[in-house]
Amino acid sequence: MAKVLVVDDAKIMRMTIKNMLSTLGHTVIGEADNGYDATKEFKRLKPDLITLDITMPNVNNLADGLEALKEIIAFDSDAKVIMITSIGEEKKVIEAISLGASNYILKPLLLDKLEQAINKTLNK
Repeated sequence: MAKVLVVDDAKIMRMTIKNMLSTLGHTVIGEADNGYDATKEFKRLKPDLITLDITMPNVNNLADGLEALKEIIAFDSDAKVIMITSIGEEKKVIEAISLGASNYILKPLLLDKLEQAINKTLNK
């Protein structure tokens, strides 16, 4: 199973994703609550997969998940990144895919949606 980095500014959402990943047999090896820490942790941990929220606060000039995605893909063009976003941000989803995201999930996050996205992403 995959080693996963979970990134979301909302602690409850990180806990939810971590619990779902555990249920699916994956191992959460790290977490971050902003794009800046996400890029640092990605470089340090080198996870198999990262779940990355699009909308997060600006920290050290990394405005959101899209900026973090750019940094992560620049560091590792083969990075497997699943973007997680709220309904109504279709424009940002299209941008994320064009920037190199492997897949995306719309909130509310459901276990079967997460499982499908992970399987599709890891089996590409």
